[in-house]
Amino acid sequence: MKESRRKHSPSFKAKVALEALKGEETVARIAARFEVHPNMVTKWKKELQEQASIIFGQDHARKKKDDENLVARLYQEIGQLKVERDFLDSALNR
Repeated sequence: MKESRRKHSPSFKAKVALEALKGEETVARIAARFEVHPNMVTKWKKELQEQASIIFGQDHARKKKDDENLVARLYQEIGQLKVERDFLDSALNR
């Protein structure tokens, strides 16, 4: 019978990758301690190294601000739609 694949959370992957970046233990030992394949540890370490600059870059801050603006606009639109729905509901149920 085929085993289902485990799905690891982003925080778990970051924790393993940070341990690998520290260099205090070998990849094999880290993999054994966290019960993952050594190739996954290497992959997550590489991804962390490649993507770390995005976290501190302007693109990340800009994207976060854009996301906040989008959420605010959507909440405003939801409020407007509720007002319209309530108005139509009261107009139809005189």
